[in-house]
Amino acid sequence: MAVTVASLSESAAVAVPQRYRIAVIGGDGIGPEVIEQAIRAAEAAVRHQGGAALEWNRLPWSTAYYKKHGYMLPPDGWDLLRQHDAILFGAVGDPSVPDRVTVHELLLPMRRRFDQYVNLRPAYLFAGVSCPLVGKKPGDIDILVFRENTEGEYAPVGGRLYPETDQEVAVQTALFTRRGCERIMRAAFEAARRRPRKKVTSITKSNALVWGMGLWDAVFEQVRREYPDVASHSLLVDAAAMDLVRKPESFDVIVASNLFGDILTDLSAAVTGSIGLASSANLNPTRQYPSMFEPVHGSAPDIAGKGIANPLAAILSAGLMLDHLGLTAAATAIRQAVARVLAAGKVKTPDLGGSNTTTEMGDAVVRELES
Repeated sequence: MAVTVASLSESAAVAVPQRYRIAVIGGDGIGPEVIEQAIRAAEAAVRHQGGAALEWNRLPWSTAYYKKHGYMLPPDGWDLLRQHDAILFGAVGDPSVPDRVTVHELLLPMRRRFDQYVNLRPAYLFAGVSCPLVGKKPGDIDILVFRENTEGEYAPVGGRLYPETDQEVAVQTALFTRRGCERIMRAAFEAARRRPRKKVTSITKSNALVWGMGLWDAVFEQVRREYPDVASHSLLVDAAAMDLVRKPESFDVIVASNLFGDILTDLSAAVTGSIGLASSANLNPTRQYPSMFEPVHGSAPDIAGKGIANPLAAILSAGLMLDHLGLTAAATAIRQAVARVLAAGKVKTPDLGGSNTTTEMGDAVVRELES
């Protein structure tokens, strides 16, 4: 269950200040609701582990902000974010505004602008969580997915010609670079080296996407030779989707392109009980720019404002953030507190089969951290 992101830093030594400035973007839908619980948990963890203080800078950037001002973040927004040690992000997206505005003017540009090329998404089957797969025990599923986060299928390359005519044409270009493939693959292998099973699976579809995924495969063959101590193989994405349901315990570390990693981590969240448990880190390992931490689940407008969203994905994401900041003891305390709450089974949000509220789940985690 251990997930360590601090060791992904490319810096040999990092000066660790005692006060950390965290930019908070609650965003849309359930984002603000779950992020507040994540802040509470992070504060409790740091307070009881000592040695640091967290300074939260809450930024109002959201769909409501866009409707009022005409942009998702102000002209000096990127410069403002650079002044922080990390970014805690809730969710963005609202049915009233197209995703090409909400997502493509804030979330995706942030990942590229701050070169957050490692999207780390853990998937772990906790005790006390019902698995939809028969016969799986706690800990049987323990996967780290390394998703390439800045290029691939989500590169903003393409366009539309002759819109709203019979001759309309849409072009969407996937962009793969040797540098982009190499660095996400090396990050995956380095993580696998620190895990008991030491195994990396590369996800491909080069039998159909011969150029982009062909380069992906070629780079993987090169990088894997640098890690003879790590078992590695390549798997077609459709076979990987099948095996995540059929035998998820066969996976250890997965490395995948932007699109494939996005899709497969929704599936890995489902087989471990709920997307409400799926955390993620968007990492700039050089630390030249701030890294960003967010739950995988998105804004979930259908349940926004009802107070029933599961905050554990956001809380676990805050744990990844503390780990990245070098506050390892506090990060470990968060993961252990979440594990104890889930194992006890007394507090469950609706996605886990219960009826407790977002705040009640946050209260339970904080109690464990303070006990």
